[in-house]
Amino acid sequence: MSDIRIRARIKDGETEVKCLMNHPMETGLRKDSKTDELVPAHFIQEVVCKLKDEVVMTANWSGGVSRNPYLAFKFTGGEVGDPVEITWTDNLGQTETATDQIS
Repeated sequence: MSDIRIRARIKDGETEVKCLMNHPMETGLRKDSKTDELVPAHFIQEVVCKLKDEVVMTANWSGGVSRNPYLAFKFTGGEVGDPVEITWTDNLGQTETATDQIS
């Protein structure tokens, strides 16, 4: 199962994409309450949305984004049935991708 839940809907010529990403989003500044050691940084650095393999949105994030981030945005040019793909890459080089068809 993907760590991204995505929904893409078209209304009045605009495609609205909503997605929820499962990620710990650690800043590297929080201390573990048991060990008093800093919890290593682990956060999403880049989110890319593609419509039919063409990039329509890129977001560059840092450790200041909350755990399990929610992202919503709109773009024009999509049609019902077109594939919308969301990919995130974190500071450890891990990636996750999910796809939905516009409805």
